[in-house]
Amino acid sequence: MDHRYPIGKYEPKEYSEAQREEWLKAIKELPANLKKALEGLSEAQLKTPYRDGGWTVVQLTHHIADSHANAYIRFKLGLTEDNPTIKPYEEKEWALLADNDAVPISVSVTLLEALHTRWSAVLATITTEQWNRTVVHPEHGRQMTLWFLLGMYAWHSLHHVAHITSLRERNNW
Repeated sequence: MDHRYPIGKYEPKEYSEAQREEWLKAIKELPANLKKALEGLSEAQLKTPYRDGGWTVVQLTHHIADSHANAYIRFKLGLTEDNPTIKPYEEKEWALLADNDAVPISVSVTLLEALHTRWSAVLATITTEQWNRTVVHPEHGRQMTLWFLLGMYAWHSLHHVAHITSLRERNNW
């Protein structure tokens, strides 16, 4: 098993109501799933990388909050502006900032609970036509539809929780 991709890599899918519901559920349930994955971990376990050369569970938890805060803004921009260029960020550098060590992961979990409540409310109102709205990601040099982004962030939600749960399984935690 490739510990970098415990659920495989993101694979875009065609629009369907069933797929939309599945992806919306993954985003809505991320905070609860993450909280459950983190439950009962010791300080030493939280400081354990989920794979060789990977982030610690602490860094991973703060990364999800950072990433999804950016995602929420990207969706809002995509819904309110015509093909906006979104701002990329250096996620690896963000993971090394001092707040990752200074702030308890419970703060990022609480942030995700509030953020995903707001984000899910926005996502639930997007019309079939609006899923085709686009943003430009300068790092990837291309347009991305909001539908593509929904799938990517649903995958991202499941992907990082699986990093933690697979680490727990491998170590019998």
